[in-house]
Amino acid sequence: MTSTDKRPLRPGDVVEVRSAAEILATLDSDASVERMPFMPEMARHAGRRYTVTRRVDKICDTIAATGSRRMHATVYLEDLRCDGAGHGGCQAGCKLYWREAWLRRIDDHSSAIDESTEGAARLEQLAQAGTRTVREVGGQRSEVWRCQATEAFNASAPLKTSNLPQYWRELTNGNFDLLRFIRLAVRGFIMEVANRVGLLKPLPLQGPGSQSTPVEPLNLQPGDLVQVRSPAEIAATLDEGGLNRGLSFDREMLPYCGRTFRVKDRVRRLIDDKTGRMLNISKDCLILDGVVCSGECSAGRWFCPREIYAYWREPWLRRVEESDRT
Repeated sequence: MTSTDKRPLRPGDVVEVRSAAEILATLDSDASVERMPFMPEMARHAGRRYTVTRRVDKICDTIAATGSRRMHATVYLEDLRCDGAGHGGCQAGCKLYWREAWLRRIDDHSSAIDESTEGAARLEQLAQAGTRTVREVGGQRSEVWRCQATEAFNASAPLKTSNLPQYWRELTNGNFDLLRFIRLAVRGFIMEVANRVGLLKPLPLQGPGSQSTPVEPLNLQPGDLVQVRSPAEIAATLDEGGLNRGLSFDREMLPYCGRTFRVKDRVRRLIDDKTGRMLNISKDCLILDGVVCSGECSAGRWFCPREIYAYWREPWLRRVEESDRT
């Protein structure tokens, strides 16, 4: 292996997902590498080539809400997301973490190798077994789901906002060009100070009363075209805590106001990152195509690459007819 081969992967590098047998050789009895599980939803990518889009050197903490967490030797490949097929149909659509141990760098002179079926059955068996675990939930031992999102806290380390090397990494690891890095760093510094002195509210919008305002349901379906309502219209649907029937309108959602998107899915099942329990959602909850958390608008998420889908209530959207676009 040359010195170039040893350098950490960077955005733009083309890689090949190793064969099932090679991946299997990296995993422990929990189907993990350094506590990050290889999930059954990832097995179909073995032997295929993708482009690295982001190094995952830090992530936001959605489990203990401690801020940022340090991640090592992990990247994202294009927009590969979990489809929930091996996790009870979870619809969160999380981006897949890829440990560098599961990938090989290729160059223009590399030829594709045929993916052998050797080890595929054992990899599938081990990965599938790793989707369940037993945890104490609500004072009782319960069998719950286990995935990359539930294990991200254990697969990472605490990272304080005052830890300066994290920002140098984001500047030098290829995730951002200099101008964008400076813009985000300046914005982050200002918002962090505002948050610490109490000038930045936890949620950006608040409603007029103690209960959210009922609205006629739209019965939106995947593929429907919608426009995100204005901040003032959305605020009118919220209670004084900034919630609509228990769902918050997040600061990361504000930049999407006034823009038009397609409904990607109606969300009915989600694995709770904190407990591993499957949540069955009876109220309207939608995700929109391409509408994700940027990690650029909220304190404690600076430079987070996770791009988690935002969850929307129907009252925050208006239906748009195709004829209205012409």
